[in-house]
Amino acid sequence: MTFQHQMSPKSPDPTALPAPVAEQLAALALRRGRPLLIVDADEVLFYFMRGLERFLESRNLYFDWASYALHGNIRQRADNAPVAAEILHPLLQRFFAEATEELEPVDGAAQALAVLSETAQVVVLSNVPMPARAARLRALARHGMDFPLIANTGPKGPAVAVLLRQVMAPAVFIDDIPHNHKSVAELAPATHRLHYIADTRLAALLGPAPDCHHRAETWPDMQQHIQALLTQT
Repeated sequence: MTFQHQMSPKSPDPTALPAPVAEQLAALALRRGRPLLIVDADEVLFYFMRGLERFLESRNLYFDWASYALHGNIRQRADNAPVAAEILHPLLQRFFAEATEELEPVDGAAQALAVLSETAQVVVLSNVPMPARAARLRALARHGMDFPLIANTGPKGPAVAVLLRQVMAPAVFIDDIPHNHKSVAELAPATHRLHYIADTRLAALLGPAPDCHHRAETWPDMQQHIQALLTQT
């Protein structure tokens, strides 16, 4: 999942990259001509909602599960009132600060990426807040997913477009958020887009992203799908 807002209306250029994102992309050492796997983190590599539920419980809050959105579904236990919008953002920033390193890895993710990385280079593209980037890197390394990380801001199409220009090779994008698939479809349409939501409760609230090529249910499913794609290239 992601909690950062869409790009501001004051930024009309949909291809614009925030400076910190551009700097991270420029620092990557990717191999030209080698296939690229671009992977989200929350609800793709890590069980975000499980960690969020524990965090909310410690603050007498809970997640309603009425829809896929966070706003309106995080509620006070005392009176079931939703947390106000002006409180939600700092609350979630606090969650990332405290819990990013402790999130559980998704079943099968590390194993699948280990196999896929034999034939493709892997980049983690996550909308984790920049202050939590180091914690996410430590978590990735601890759980056998020691791949480059880009801490992104806003829709992911601009960053994916840059990555594709760097490698000039087939690319696969995995994300749980439909608007990220839409952004990638618009700005990097050659990318094969896989929609995946690790938490089955969350997945039940949302159908396949309209702009994805395939909705996967498990990492073994994605591994098989990606291997078949790479065999065709």
